[in-house]
Amino acid sequence: MSEEMIRSLSVRGVSYSYRRLCQPERITEPVLVLGGALQGMYGWPQMEDHVGPVADVVTADLPGMGSADPLPPGPSIDVVCAAIERIIDDLEVPRINLFGFSYGAGLAYGCARRFPGRIARLALGGVPAHISDAQVELWRRASDHLAKGDNEAFATLVAQGLMCLDDRRHVARRKLAYRYVRRSMLHAARNSRHAVDSLHRGILDRPDFSGGLTDVPTLVFSGEHDTVTSPARQRDFAATISDSRFLTIPDADHWVVLERPQEVADLAARFFTDGPLSSAPCLAPVVREEPSPADPACV
Repeated sequence: MSEEMIRSLSVRGVSYSYRRLCQPERITEPVLVLGGALQGMYGWPQMEDHVGPVADVVTADLPGMGSADPLPPGPSIDVVCAAIERIIDDLEVPRINLFGFSYGAGLAYGCARRFPGRIARLALGGVPAHISDAQVELWRRASDHLAKGDNEAFATLVAQGLMCLDDRRHVARRKLAYRYVRRSMLHAARNSRHAVDSLHRGILDRPDFSGGLTDVPTLVFSGEHDTVTSPARQRDFAATISDSRFLTIPDADHWVVLERPQEVADLAARFFTDGPLSSAPCLAPVVREEPSPADPACV
């Protein structure tokens, strides 16, 4: 039975908090999960279910996210990385495992470059290692919609921009993931005091993915249909890390953590415990069920 603990911290005058699910029988370092710019500390139940049996799971409302204070003007990566290192200190452990997805992958990678000795293992998914001019323009349009209070247009544009909607490419749970992403963006637009600022920072305050990381075992994974940054570019990024492995997950796009959530969480648990990755369920294609003649969709 896990025990929940929430701690409030401050770094450089900015208050924020983190949540720790303590496990009585853990076999690896705590796993800190970092997600998208508009995600908070309660958005990772699949990681709690699958990683929880082997490690304490830690999530956070970092500066500029969730319930935390806004970030100060200017580049934010140093402030956020300092907040993450402060969490490691407060956990009273020498090192942690770090899982970063999408925007959180940039934060996690930035932390590993700044204080590699505090990171036991690094898992990065949906790494936005390259963003095209067209994608930057899409985010600018989304930001304009949000600033004008057109939340519906904002949520639709962001959901479409982050997903592969090409029906010729099979994506597991595509419709469900689209509804979830759009609903989450709509909720953030209506309730998050950080939404506009987070979008502006996502456009202007880009992480440095130029490489140079050593001495941190790293796993980079991508959905095979990721349209934010292609798997090929993510593979190239992984190759800049000295001790890294790259995996492509079938039947998924950028939102692989929604489309194949249990499988991704299982992959993380394997990696953080030095288990075998080659037999991970996420590497097997999803079995497509053909509709039966009695299925209403066939009528």
